Amino acid sequence: MSAILSVDDLNDFISPGVACIKPIETLPAAAPQSSETEVILDGQQSSSTGGAEPAQISLTDCLACSGCVTSAEAVLVSLQSHAEVLSTLDAAPALRIVPDGAGGVRVDGLENEEAKLFVASVSPQTRANLAAACGKGLSEAQAGRMLERLLRKELAGGGAWGNGFTWVVDTNVAREAALVLGADEVLRGDGGVDAPSQPVLSSACPGWVCYAEKTHPHVLRHLSRVKSPQALMGTILKTTLSRKLGIAPSRIWHLAVMPCFDKKLEASREELTDEVWAGSGLPGRGVRDVDCVITSKEILMLAESRGLDFFNISGEGGDDAADHLRQSAVPFPDQRLHNFLFPPRAGPRVPRTAGSSGGLLYYILQCKAAQIPGAEIQTTRGRNADVVEFVVAVNGEPVFKAARYYGFRNIQNLVRRLKPARPSRMPGGKPFGSARRPTGKSASLEYGYVEVMACPGGCTNGGGQIKVDDPVVLERKQISGKPGPQEQKEWLAEVDEAYFSGEEVDGPAGANGRGDNGAVRSSEDVVGGISRSYIHDTLAYWCEVTGISIDRLAFTTYREVISDVGKGTEAERVVQLAGKVGGGW
Repeated sequence: MSAILSVDDLNDFISPGVACIKPIETLPAAAPQSSETEVILDGQQSSSTGGAEPAQISLTDCLACSGCVTSAEAVLVSLQSHAEVLSTLDAAPALRIVPDGAGGVRVDGLENEEAKLFVASVSPQTRANLAAACGKGLSEAQAGRMLERLLRKELAGGGAWGNGFTWVVDTNVAREAALVLGADEVLRGDGGVDAPSQPVLSSACPGWVCYAEKTHPHVLRHLSRVKSPQALMGTILKTTLSRKLGIAPSRIWHLAVMPCFDKKLEASREELTDEVWAGSGLPGRGVRDVDCVITSKEILMLAESRGLDFFNISGEGGDDAADHLRQSAVPFPDQRLHNFLFPPRAGPRVPRTAGSSGGLLYYILQCKAAQIPGAEIQTTRGRNADVVEFVVAVNGEPVFKAARYYGFRNIQNLVRRLKPARPSRMPGGKPFGSARRPTGKSASLEYGYVEVMACPGGCTNGGGQIKVDDPVVLERKQISGKPGPQEQKEWLAEVDEAYFSGEEVDGPAGANGRGDNGAVRSSEDVVGGISRSYIHDTLAYWCEVTGISIDRLAFTTYREVISDVGKGTEAERVVQLAGKVGGGW
């Protein structure tokens, strides 16, 4: 198990302000001392005056408070670490992509069966976190250049074979594709495979998905079927590179750098493997689209393991410096997808109203408002800062309603509202659990979409992020002792400031507001700086290149999961884990 994965690192998930929902298991005790059991959360003192034994909460019990983590999941999470990145880089010479002299490329090194092609994708929340940790007014873009240089150049210096990552991709381009597909799913009912029921609930947060699958299966029919940006980027890279280069997906090793430990669980899902897009079409033990996930904290450990200080890596220079670094890389084997993955200009800045979790909810609101002349978006804060309601209104009359629910305390209130009522056995009796509904015109207006995230404050506050009590931040801020709530609030504000510090892009000239020839598109289909027609055209071209339908490429499924905690024997668990060794697992 990675040393950084501990209860202390999960404060944003299990804290004094968040009630633990772990069910109590009845296990035989050798010498029972009391009939009571007390759950002590991180930072709390025991209130027991007797001999009640505290129930210890560890990673094998809870991860993002998402219900019981199975034995298999605990092992799969532990296998994804900075040490795994280094051992894979140093295992054998990498596959080399070289020009073939005819305008194309060829792959060298295929005779070595252990050789792999290394690619990486990086989230904007990670870049913002690293920028804030460095200080000195570092921008998210500069932190991104430092991270790209680390992965492509610096890691190769101390490795056994001098291997680095051939391509480092920004997940923002996959996020923009997910925004367009998500808006279509909610507003047009175009959900690909088995469209979800309304209200549609976001599914980009794996902690929330894991929690729903294990504790509230009644909400699964509401989950968006669109893949998360991490998963979508993994599918784009694995499908395109395997088709264009003529190599097996198992020879492509994809690293994702994310703000969240639960993204490791997402990468391990059988729904996100080549068995779905190239095999039977059903979840199975195939080659994963994302082979390894590491977090912002682990980036510092990755650099340190090579004798490097991440914050001393040069990130100076403007966009020209970033362009030079990218131009020195091998061109992506498909020019049209190269232009999509490596746009000439940064995407539009995410407005603060959109939040720090990708902005899908706000994009859907913008799309709905764009469909109705004179529509405006109204915002109402809920019972706390992590519950916000949004209404698209015309002349004061609501036409679309959505909401944001962050943090597990708020999520539990949401899922209770979605729980179907039980029929009464009494003649004429009302169903049990039926919610009281207001009367009037708005009585029939329910949420059309809800953005759900496990972390209070959103993805910039993910469990894998560098926190205010980490040594690098304590030293920079000269904080002595344990930081209090105010210091934690100020630190998260710094990370958010870096996240929202992208360049302002006017009109449709953002990353996806340009066609293949660089000509600015019409603003008729541009929402939030994203050209919807460009996204649809690119996705259609992707399907043409791979010969696979968009349902298999961009959409996923969910299923009820029964936890194995406290069930079965150790031998059975070992057999289960051993079976996952093959096929890229």
